[in-house]
Amino acid sequence: MGSRLIRRCRTTFVVTVLAVVTAAAPGMPGPPGTHASAAALPFDPGPARAGLERLLPSRAEQFTLVPVEEPASGDYFSVSGRAGAIQVRGTSPATLLTGVGWYLERVAGVDIGWPGDSLGRLPATLPAVSGTITRSAAVPHRYALNDTDEGYSGAYRDFASYQRDIDLMALHGVNEVFVPTGAEYPYYRALQGFGYDAAELRAWIPGPAHQAWWLLQNMSGYGGPVSEQLIEARAALGSRIAAHLRALGMTPVLPGFFGTVPPGFAARNPGAVTVPQGKWVGFARPDWLDPTGPVFAELAAAYYRVQQRRFGDSDMFKMDLLHEGGTPGPVDVTRAAEAVQRALETARPGATWVMLGWQNNPSTALLGGVDRSRVLIVDGLSDRYEGLDREKQWGGTPYAFGAIANFGGHTSLGANTGVWTERFRAWLTRSDSALRGIAYLPEGTGGNPAAFDLFTELAWEPGPVDQRAWFAAYAARRYGGADPHAAAAWEQLRLGPYSGASGTWSEPQDSLFTARPSLTATKAARWSPTAMRYEAGTVERALAELLQVAPALRASDAYRYDLVDVARQALTNRGRVLLPRVKGAYEAGDLERFRALVREWNASEELLGRLVASDRRFLLGPWLAAARSWAAGTEERDRLEYDARSILTTWADRGPSDSAGLHDYANREWAGLVRDVYAPRWAAYFASLDTALVQGTAPAAIDWFAGEDAWAHGHQAYPTSPTGDPVALAGEVAAALTVASAAGR
Repeated sequence: MGSRLIRRCRTTFVVTVLAVVTAAAPGMPGPPGTHASAAALPFDPGPARAGLERLLPSRAEQFTLVPVEEPASGDYFSVSGRAGAIQVRGTSPATLLTGVGWYLERVAGVDIGWPGDSLGRLPATLPAVSGTITRSAAVPHRYALNDTDEGYSGAYRDFASYQRDIDLMALHGVNEVFVPTGAEYPYYRALQGFGYDAAELRAWIPGPAHQAWWLLQNMSGYGGPVSEQLIEARAALGSRIAAHLRALGMTPVLPGFFGTVPPGFAARNPGAVTVPQGKWVGFARPDWLDPTGPVFAELAAAYYRVQQRRFGDSDMFKMDLLHEGGTPGPVDVTRAAEAVQRALETARPGATWVMLGWQNNPSTALLGGVDRSRVLIVDGLSDRYEGLDREKQWGGTPYAFGAIANFGGHTSLGANTGVWTERFRAWLTRSDSALRGIAYLPEGTGGNPAAFDLFTELAWEPGPVDQRAWFAAYAARRYGGADPHAAAAWEQLRLGPYSGASGTWSEPQDSLFTARPSLTATKAARWSPTAMRYEAGTVERALAELLQVAPALRASDAYRYDLVDVARQALTNRGRVLLPRVKGAYEAGDLERFRALVREWNASEELLGRLVASDRRFLLGPWLAAARSWAAGTEERDRLEYDARSILTTWADRGPSDSAGLHDYANREWAGLVRDVYAPRWAAYFASLDTALVQGTAPAAIDWFAGEDAWAHGHQAYPTSPTGDPVALAGEVAAALTVASAAGR
């Protein structure tokens, strides 16, 4: 799909073949056609060369990138060459980078993960390839990013950050990426022609961190109003993101229009019929404009015109009718879906409608109204439940095998990778299979690098992936060399957090340290698993093994990130042992034991705060500084900072936060949050229990939201650079856990 778009947009190249293709390998004979004019090539490899130089600046000149035509069978790459002169052939700029990534992992033995890398272990001269490595894509659609990704991964990132993520996705074989950045722009411009002024629309549009749920028709206005300057800046960024994807031969998947409108639309537009959508977890949902009515087509056309002018072309558009409780009212869903697709087809002939497979969507009635050959369902539940038959449920509609390995961007380690390796190939090879892709859909990206690596690899292996063998190979390349302790560590992680079973959950449990305090707490977020999903000892043993990895491998960014992450998870899991013991001591009236256990809990949170402060990926400071950097003035700086703080904590105002349970949905163990949100909550709670034990009274009630909301509206600055030695701090965690285990506490 991505290469189809780039072929459509092909232009005469500015660079010469010699400058772009062969400059990388002095003395190496060029491939056939190297000296032809650039216009004779199937595509411009320049964007791939630029991406390679960003990802691998010190070794990029040792690669020759050769563009080849995509055959009817789909994307492929091949890798060959002698030492210091590696040739990669591929069917798009992104696929050329996929070939580079495969070479780095399978031949050079290093990793560029999301996050963490071991590039420092590369030799000065890259090793030769034995023969020729060739891989073909098993599926045409390699889709990435959840609707919620921008909110939970950072709505205030700059272009360099998005560019890095896209380069990494290309390196791992992705070819379709959801782009919601700037999605408010076509609404803002188009609706001004339908009876709304700019100020009304700026008040209707939420702050960037909360916009995903507005695009899903769940809410509006929260965290706003947004400024004209912010709308323009985000549109400019979204346009650059889409252009970068197109340059790499990847498809920018843009939000489509399916009828979300501001209040009062029908009154301002004669003939329009709108359907109230009720509530979504405490929020008033925006109205739905009946797609079968006379005004819908006109507004949809205006929306797509504005979108195309600002964001350029695409042939894939993401939209979900009646998401999470939306109501059709008197509207015929089948006819509505037909009208939505007709409006898309009118604006973008031949475009594909991307839908999320989630809960009961898409319904049989909805699919009955569309041309299913131009639909792709990205399944968010492929690894979660048993007994799924997507071919039967969706009537043969093309779909992508998808997984949501975290919700809210939780820092929990793990995924149902064993389900992935067994189920994907089984579904793909069914006689009636409609599986046409993979869909990497965590609610927040930038963590769990092993899960990203394994999941995207499913699309490029010709047969089933052996989960055990995969993790053994991953352990070697992750730190840039084979090591028995690294292998043992990752085998424990495979057996534990990375072997979640299907049936109920697709993500690991979250942290009790991040939960609102209660002696009966079993989770932090309302919809998280209520218990451990694996044996906790696997993570403690993995930590012990990682601490024994050879000194030569410890300098890599990947090793230091993983060490912090595994130590964090081991310490987090200890909370699930401690809390029931605290409860037992309290209920027994054993003040001395209660206080000893509380001291251990508080010490664990203090150590956790210092541990995560040692790695930049676990810092709150950059998240908040980025939000403030987008503002036009002081008032907007404060508003955007609240947007960024609240999405991680209260999520919303008191009603949705407390009554609907949105608080701590995006909990994560980050420096700043641990010290100033989570630890103080538990300290206050335990202090109230202590007083109750001493005085023989009931513990005092605490208004948790009031404290959380005060922090969310605060402006305390947090460090943007890490402090402390990750290795020493991980050792401190291991020692503390050993002492606690020996003491039987």
